[in-house]
Amino acid sequence: MPQTVIAGNWKMNTTLAEAVALAQGVRKGLTGAGGAHLVLCPPFISLAAVQDAVRGSAIQTGAQNMHFEKSGAFTGEVSAAMLQGLCQYVILGHSERRQLFGETDTLINKKVQAAFQNDLKPILCVGETLEQREAGRAAALVAEQVRQGLNGVSNITGLVVAYEPVWAIGTGKAATPEIAAEIMDGAIGKTLQSMFGTASGQVPLLYGGSVNPGNAAGFAAQKCIHGALVGGASLRADQVLDIARLMAQAKGAG
Repeated sequence: MPQTVIAGNWKMNTTLAEAVALAQGVRKGLTGAGGAHLVLCPPFISLAAVQDAVRGSAIQTGAQNMHFEKSGAFTGEVSAAMLQGLCQYVILGHSERRQLFGETDTLINKKVQAAFQNDLKPILCVGETLEQREAGRAAALVAEQVRQGLNGVSNITGLVVAYEPVWAIGTGKAATPEIAAEIMDGAIGKTLQSMFGTASGQVPLLYGGSVNPGNAAGFAAQKCIHGALVGGASLRADQVLDIARLMAQAKGAG
C-alpha cells in the first residue's frame, strides 16, 4: 500500500511571518495527524523559513512549481537545482499552471524529468475541466496527461500523482468519492501500471479539489485514494491536521 500523503498547497498566500506561524502550528499539532506523511508547499520566498520551522520533525516541504532549465535568462523563474536543500517535493502541472499560464503536457514533462534528475519528488497534477467531463473526455484526457507527463521517465521512485478535477478546485464543489475513484483507479492507475508495471503500485494517488475535514474520510475510504492535495484548508493548521488524521485512520495508518 502506498504511503498516505497529505500535501498542503498554500498557493499565493501567506507573508513570510504568516508562513512560519502556520508551519509552526502544523508542527505543534503533528501528533494528531496519525500516520500520514505531511508536505507543506509555501510560496518560494518562504521555503527556507518553513524548512527551518519544521526541521527535525516528520514534516517535509515542497515547492509549487519550477523551471526545467538548470539556469539562464528566465526572469522570475526558479530551477530544480535552486530548490535542492530547500524542499523534497515539487508540485508540477497544477491546473492553475495549465489554465492560467498555458503550461502544456510537453512542458510539464520537461519539468518532471528535471525534478527526478535533481532528486526532487514530483507531485504530478492531472485533471479535466467541466467542459471536458461533460463531453465524455475525462478518462481519455487524464490518461493522456499521465502518459505525456511521464514520457521518457524510467524510475518513478518518489513520484506522487494528484487528480484534481478543475471544476472542483476552489469552487466548494468536490467530486464524489466514487467519481474520483473511477478516474484514479482507471485512467490514472491503469495508465501507470501499463507504463511502469508493479512499480506503479507504490505511487501515492492524491485527490485534490476542495478537500476539507468534512469530506476527507469519504475520499480515503476509496482503496485507490491514498491521500490529498489540499488547497484552502491547508491554510489552517487545525484543518490540515484533521484531514491528515481522518485519512490516516481511514487507511489504517493512524
